[in-house]
Amino acid sequence: MDQLLEGIKKIEHGFKHIVEAGSLILKDKPDNPFDLAVSFSTDEYYQVRMLATYLFGQLSADDPRALEMLETRIAHDTNWRVQEMLAKAFDHYCQIIGYEKSLPTIQKWLSDKNANIRRAVIEGLRIWTSRPYFKDNPTLAIQLISLHKSDDSEYLRKSVGNALRDISKHHPEKVLAETSTWDLTDKKTTFTYKLTKTK
Repeated sequence: MDQLLEGIKKIEHGFKHIVEAGSLILKDKPDNPFDLAVSFSTDEYYQVRMLATYLFGQLSADDPRALEMLETRIAHDTNWRVQEMLAKAFDHYCQIIGYEKSLPTIQKWLSDKNANIRRAVIEGLRIWTSRPYFKDNPTLAIQLISLHKSDDSEYLRKSVGNALRDISKHHPEKVLAETSTWDLTDKKTTFTYKLTKTK
């Protein structure tokens, strides 16, 4: 285990090495993978905290404590790479549970006070309309994403704009129907609106 952790600490970019390390750990079937992830989640190295986030994501569909840790501890991590892993972890949860069955959790996270939690949903499910359920319900995806078009967090608004731009490549008329109702006198909304436009 020490050798594995030392290995990931040396790599500063990407996610593949984290996923591979997490998969190795779970393949060995540790006695308490949740407790192991908890211990990793407070490590001084962001790579180890990314590993904790990956493990929580893998465990979240079967262990409510893991989903709670993503929501309460990981979402407060200040490292942007950890937050990217949080988005991936949330999408994994939705994929295993099923996107339609995950709707209550998606809506709960989208209404959270923490911008990192809101962003994890919007960024994690990209491209939304390539996901089961949302592929057949693009308007709902657009509506859920657009809830935060005027969010105080620029970090989150970037995800909103980019997610809508993704969808507009296949559903331009549906995205336009939404954005045409936006109040562009609001600077935050205008910021998001500009990002929705394909180049």
